[in-house]
Amino acid sequence: MIMTHHAKKTLAVFGAGTGLGASLAHRFGREGYRVALVARSAGPLEERVTELKAAGIEATAFPADLTNLAGVPALVRSIEERVGAIDVAVYAPVTPEVGFVPAVELDAAKLEALTKLFTFAPIEVAHTLLPAMLARGDGAFVLGGGISAVHVMPGMSGVGPAMAAARNYIFTLNAELKDRGVYAGTVTIGALIERSAGHRALTAGGQQPKFPIISPDTIADEIWTLVTKRDRVEAVLPPPTS
Repeated sequence: MIMTHHAKKTLAVFGAGTGLGASLAHRFGREGYRVALVARSAGPLEERVTELKAAGIEATAFPADLTNLAGVPALVRSIEERVGAIDVAVYAPVTPEVGFVPAVELDAAKLEALTKLFTFAPIEVAHTLLPAMLARGDGAFVLGGGISAVHVMPGMSGVGPAMAAARNYIFTLNAELKDRGVYAGTVTIGALIERSAGHRALTAGGQQPKFPIISPDTIADEIWTLVTKRDRVEAVLPPPTS
């Protein structure tokens, strides 16, 4: 077996759906990355992998429930054992039941149900990946978040506080890591993602959602730019109008 000088790099997508997950796999796959896809349901994941292989992209499915926090270290290890070191990780879970709750109705129990997926799991994934990335002096972790983490949206709390905590962590992490070769960043999305589970749920029965719509390919391009340029911590999409 002839080893090339440039070993393939690996992208791991935690929360790989039909929208952004698929677009990220194609975007990074075009650049020669192999792709590890993590999501809850094995069936749809295998469909993604088959589509990617047909497009000439090396992809592997890792069915896992990201809210099983105790299982995160073993999940990361299993990815590294099968496809090699994770060079870029994107944490962007999609859930049809987004979890918007008016602030006046938000209590500890409702918030706790959201923090596993949107606060604890991304921090646990990043924490698990960091030692190897820091040892190599290279790596990137990108968090996908929603605009309600940044801007006040009356009637739409709940997920916002959970995502805001993770976003704060990413900003702090990037400040600590930026001189050590490892990048942490976030893409904050203020639109429904085409082809995503959330988009399908909100457009079922022909209803028109009140949100702007964004192509997942646009987000994937932005994440590629963040990871390669590393010149800012956050990208907001669609870009805010001045």
